[in-house]
Amino acid sequence: AGIGKCVALELARRNARTILACRSRDRGQAAVEEIRAATGNPAVLLRLVDTGSLASVRAFARDVLREEKRLDVLVNNAGVSGLPFTITPEGLEQTFATNYLGPFLLTNLLLG
Repeated sequence: AGIGKCVALELARRNARTILACRSRDRGQAAVEEIRAATGNPAVLLRLVDTGSLASVRAFARDVLREEKRLDVLVNNAGVSGLPFTITPEGLEQTFATNYLGPFLLTNLLLG
């Protein structure tokens, strides 16, 4: 939704192979279908990732590096606010993990 969906839509309009990295399978698949229909680009894909989980980020990055020949653009757009104080299973504060640590780790894992 929001800025991330708009960026994905514009990339798909430019005929880019576009991966939507989403927490929710249902919402992500709906966005994929909407973007494909709006652009005619069949190369819009859904991959699941939760940037609040470093294990999820590592698995996502591993899969992208294995499946994709190259990565030209990465848009880190995940974010949460207003959550109650929560500690992740990895011992991190949830908002900090989701908004900062996960995207930082993802970027570093995907660098060539």
